Amino acid sequence: MSQERTTLIAGNWKMNGGLDEVDGLAGDLAGRMAGLAAAPGFELAVCPPFPLLPMVASAIEESGIALGAQDCHGNEKGAHTGDVSAKLLAQVGCAYVIVGHSERRTDHGETDEQVRAKAEAAQAAGMAAIVCVGETEAERDAGRATEVVVGQVVGSVPEGATAENLVIAYEPVWAIGTGKTATPQDAQDMHAAIRASLADRFGAETAAGIRILYGGSMKPGNAAELLALADVDGGLIGGASLVADDFWAIGQAAG
Repeated sequence: MSQERTTLIAGNWKMNGGLDEVDGLAGDLAGRMAGLAAAPGFELAVCPPFPLLPMVASAIEESGIALGAQDCHGNEKGAHTGDVSAKLLAQVGCAYVIVGHSERRTDHGETDEQVRAKAEAAQAAGMAAIVCVGETEAERDAGRATEVVVGQVVGSVPEGATAENLVIAYEPVWAIGTGKTATPQDAQDMHAAIRASLADRFGAETAAGIRILYGGSMKPGNAAELLALADVDGGLIGGASLVADDFWAIGQAAG
């Protein structure tokens, strides 16, 4: 982790959580942040399901915890039943939007082009897009992991990306929810390849400021080792983000 990049620990609640989690999880984390004697050396963000966003925003208000959404539509408005615009997400207090998560790419057939449009919409609304990329186990076994991931970065990241409007989350698909985790060397190699791709396109200075998160089963037991890697700038946390003690421990591992 570079000293120039603030570690981001983002919790993706996925299709979990209800009214009880607003105070029991978001409120708990806000209380812990308020209890710190000094400003933390990391940033926390929580990304609950859409209906909980306004209530979670209220629970974490002035705590320093950022609010994020799990998806947005590529258009500002229109006849898109069941979708949510980036502009509306910004209005309810979101600072981040996850786009291109492997579960969206798999379950909904999202393409790089669609992910790119969503990232552009998030950025136009004043938020940072957390663009997810990652290979399947079959692609890794075939020796194509870096090719696949860099290809997704090229296809999914909009022009004009900056450290302020873009975060990349590398999530090896084979490690999500399986308990498997990339080795530290594998994680560092892929994060370095992603940063090199960003440097080729946006310049070394811009690439050096863009945060790249690891999103493959980071948990309290392995967080410190992963976060110590030179190009790992935080985590996109799934299951562990639903347990306040675990999520907080990952943040603490970041310093």
